[in-house]
Amino acid sequence: MADAPQPAPAAAMPAHPGLRIGHVHLKVARLDRALAFWHGVIGLGITQRMGDQAAFLAAGGYHHHIALNTWDSAGGDWPAAGTTGLYHVALLYPDRAALGAALKRVLDAGIALEGASDHGVSEAIYLRDPDGNGVELYRDRAEAEWPRDAGGGLAMFSRRLDLPALLAEAA
Repeated sequence: MADAPQPAPAAAMPAHPGLRIGHVHLKVARLDRALAFWHGVIGLGITQRMGDQAAFLAAGGYHHHIALNTWDSAGGDWPAAGTTGLYHVALLYPDRAALGAALKRVLDAGIALEGASDHGVSEAIYLRDPDGNGVELYRDRAEAEWPRDAGGGLAMFSRRLDLPALLAEAA
């Protein structure tokens, strides 16, 4: 495939600082299997379901954080290695106890972790949903605790996360 045209240089005005990612919409092979993970394990509530074609899930009464559909992917395979696409979707938990509880749910469901890291600014666990999409479950540290270099810039790192200590904090 030929390279796509390059986008124009960035505009002089940055994005509004209040910008947030509102939701992620994922293609799945089987909606019920995906719901068993996103609703049954992760614990997101189903806000709307459209038969066996789509569902919208959220926490805290929001309209949806995750959308799932089979429109172009029913019965499909995991994305092939070496192709572009979603690396992972990251779900931000409010504190360490909530992240510990999420870890417990994942382990109790028999889902294997692909990794667990302390990044200085955050603590994260990594896994895959049933359709091969990367999932990060994490919590941020307070900004005052973020590691900084001599010039004041972020100095994130990746170190082993102490999973037994995280589990001990599960609510």
